[in-house]
Amino acid sequence: MSNPNTAAKPRKPQGKSLGIRILESWQLYVLLIVPVVITVIYKYIPMYGIQIAFRDYKPNRGFFGSEWVGMEWFERFFTAPTFKRMIVNTIKLSLFSLLWSFPVPIILALAINQLRFKRFKQVTQTVLYAPHFISIMVVCGMLRIFLSPNGGLINLLAGTQVDFMTEPQAFRTIYIASGIWQDAGWGTIIYLATLSAVDPGLYEAAKIDGASMFQRILNIDIPELIPQIVLQLIMAAGGIMSVGFEKVFLLQTELNKATSDVIAVYVYEQGIVNHAYSLSTAVGLFNTVINIILLIVVNKIAKRAADVSFV
Repeated sequence: MSNPNTAAKPRKPQGKSLGIRILESWQLYVLLIVPVVITVIYKYIPMYGIQIAFRDYKPNRGFFGSEWVGMEWFERFFTAPTFKRMIVNTIKLSLFSLLWSFPVPIILALAINQLRFKRFKQVTQTVLYAPHFISIMVVCGMLRIFLSPNGGLINLLAGTQVDFMTEPQAFRTIYIASGIWQDAGWGTIIYLATLSAVDPGLYEAAKIDGASMFQRILNIDIPELIPQIVLQLIMAAGGIMSVGFEKVFLLQTELNKATSDVIAVYVYEQGIVNHAYSLSTAVGLFNTVINIILLIVVNKIAKRAADVSFV
């Protein structure tokens, strides 16, 4: 008679192998081939050109024919007369943009979510995110017209003739305010999508308990948004050193360079205008490394503080 204690334990059912799972869903993997190939071609293969940052690159000599100079271009960038100004301007512009722009989509989403007239809600959303589809070139042209010292709307309303585009202290305000107008409405889409997943029963229960609108926002909506807010904050932190080049370049003048001279414009000037490909690549690589470090650090902080992480 067999001992029950020594009886063989039932085996756990083994899962399907990777090959079988791929065969069962082969259509999805075929569809996946296209974006993977595009990503490899346009994102990973170009990384081969990073070595330009460590060579005295000459187009007629190619990568391997150009002389290896190590960290020379990084040293030249770090010792450039405008290095400190570019770093300070880039960080300030990014941090101030994050400080003023980041909360606006959240506030708009919370406000729109409280609207009960569906038609009015749809019109409001459309009006708010429509500016996102306006070209940066057009936006900058509008800004120059509105801020013109001769007949500009702002000067007409204020009764002045100030050329704001030549005022260094006005550049950051112009850049950030126009960014909020153009992108805040588009950013609300993510938060509204999150709020749409909230169980309506929670609102009904809160109303029965006598909770006011602000109490419902504070105790239902905001806790629901926190994971999404943290993720968006992590992504924003990973781009602190990447100030939008197009708008800065189009709004920059010789008189406002004290606050508008940023790394992105310097990369353009060195790479496209001066044909200093190695220097511009080195600066771009430096920028990318700093962004990656910031992304990792903020991601770890968010994971410990709110148990939310991007990766």
